[in-house]
Amino acid sequence: MKDINFSRYRRLRQSANVRRMVRETHLHVEDFIYPLFVVEGENQKNPVSSMPGVYQYSLDRLNEEVSEIVELGIPSVIVFGVPNEKDDVGSQAYHDHGIVQDAIRQLKASFPELVVIADTCLCQYTDHGHCGIIQDGQVLNDPSLNLLVKTAISQAKAGADIIAPSNMMDGFVAAIRQGLDEAGFEYIPIMSYGVKYASAFYGPFRDAAHGAPQFGDRKTYQMDPANRLEALREAQSDVEEGADFLIVKPALSYLDIIRDMQNNINIPFVAYNVSGEYSMIKAAAQNGWLNEQEVVLEKLTSMKRAGVDLIITYFAKDAARWLTEK
Repeated sequence: MKDINFSRYRRLRQSANVRRMVRETHLHVEDFIYPLFVVEGENQKNPVSSMPGVYQYSLDRLNEEVSEIVELGIPSVIVFGVPNEKDDVGSQAYHDHGIVQDAIRQLKASFPELVVIADTCLCQYTDHGHCGIIQDGQVLNDPSLNLLVKTAISQAKAGADIIAPSNMMDGFVAAIRQGLDEAGFEYIPIMSYGVKYASAFYGPFRDAAHGAPQFGDRKTYQMDPANRLEALREAQSDVEEGADFLIVKPALSYLDIIRDMQNNINIPFVAYNVSGEYSMIKAAAQNGWLNEQEVVLEKLTSMKRAGVDLIITYFAKDAARWLTEK
């Protein structure tokens, strides 16, 4: 053994305290953004069957959920609306008293320090379930931008701290930035879903938001999961158009994309730990196949290690508790 020369990496793994001292990546409660699903009606707390532990809330029940979020130290929520009425142009998305607009007003009045992010899209509000105007079976890009701008402005008027457009129309950041600026909201940041893949991991979300396409799919505007360089082009365009944050969605199967973004673009990045990523861990944990706490914290840490600054996750409340206990 005297003639063998090798490195002893195990020296820095000998105790929990030493491992903590040399840990390179840290997960904090402040990293989390919690998604909320808001429905019309009264006394509604509807479980989402495909997402155990996730609920839709009516406005009169919303504060009880958000009080818990605030008490856990989670600094931000992103709001998704589920309207009773839908039409072909998603008019409830930009109604001054749409479900999201009313939810934003209530949240900012009740929790003024909470950062309220508005998801800005049309799919939950259209009767066809697509993210824009339909003509002859096609999603029209430029006419859809006008409706997205109206939606963003109405959300900003309601008090949203951040606008998060998720529609993947070409030019959506430029159009919304111009619209917000002209309406006097030049200080409202845009958190763009700039790198959004046409993923099979979105299934449970569509149960929660009632936003599944009624025909076809979204592959003509969301990205091909096989493409990497396209993500860089999309992200760079959004930055040039005025994005202040960039979301990569989904997260777990796209950590390589997150690292590419971090290596090439210098703005805050957000991982969306999507519904399918949530539900498959919940299902495995319920069957006793894995330790939910350990797997969730490992997964969220991997997103931070890949390079994101923030994480949108349905695990935010559980993760906040676990981190506090540690």
